[in-house]
Amino acid sequence: MILYGILFILGALFIIPFLWIILTSFKPESQIVALPPRWLPHPVTLENYTRALIRVPFLIYAKNTFIVAIFSTIGVLLSSSLVAYSLSRLNWPDRDLLFYIVVGTLMIPGQVMMIPVFVLFKNLGMVNTLYPLIIPAFFGNAFFIFLLRQFFLTLPQDLFDAARIDGASELRCFATIAMPLSKPALLTVIIFACLGAWNDFMGPLIYLSSEEMKTLALGLQSLKFQYNTEWGLLMAASSLMTVPVIIAFFFAQRYFIEGITLTGMKH
Repeated sequence: MILYGILFILGALFIIPFLWIILTSFKPESQIVALPPRWLPHPVTLENYTRALIRVPFLIYAKNTFIVAIFSTIGVLLSSSLVAYSLSRLNWPDRDLLFYIVVGTLMIPGQVMMIPVFVLFKNLGMVNTLYPLIIPAFFGNAFFIFLLRQFFLTLPQDLFDAARIDGASELRCFATIAMPLSKPALLTVIIFACLGAWNDFMGPLIYLSSEEMKTLALGLQSLKFQYNTEWGLLMAASSLMTVPVIIAFFFAQRYFIEGITLTGMKH
């Protein structure tokens, strides 16, 4: 009972701000700023959602965010899984040394790379496009490489040896053995990568300037200045932004937890 009580309290601390956003999105403007604060909206209104879809280019923001999230997730999944497979199942000189170097890059602050990467994309003429938010994903991610490598190491070596004896190439072993058996880990990578791209604010802030190229995270931030922080509108747009993430995690939570639990375990 003590354990469940602690978990209930911690869960409430995390969910109360989200409930406040949802409830505020259904309140009239007069109730949002009322003192003392009122939890339940009365009457319930959908005006804030209507304004979020009409007054603000929400659909344009959502389209750009979906494009970035989908293609960057595909890039991370392809590049990180290939690198992780080579670092776990192929024997070549200094393989472990390179793995330690890859993991060591996790200690490099992202701020160190911002200016050089920006200058690179500026010289390529890609500023104010979605390319700077997508292309880096196709060059791997150190955390996901580490995650997938640890999972690939748990797969039985006999399966790969049998496939090689039958004449299978390494790419075929990767595609027909490693990938199908690593669905929990791959789904974990997909969830992390998609959430990272969906909620990314710094990247769009650096590279995007025009209204038609903004993503949801950047577009919602601009509401605080453009419309003098209309809280009902901001809360409604924030609620719409979180709905796809909640739905995706609700259906994938079992695989997500399984992938985190099994990663790094030896069979």
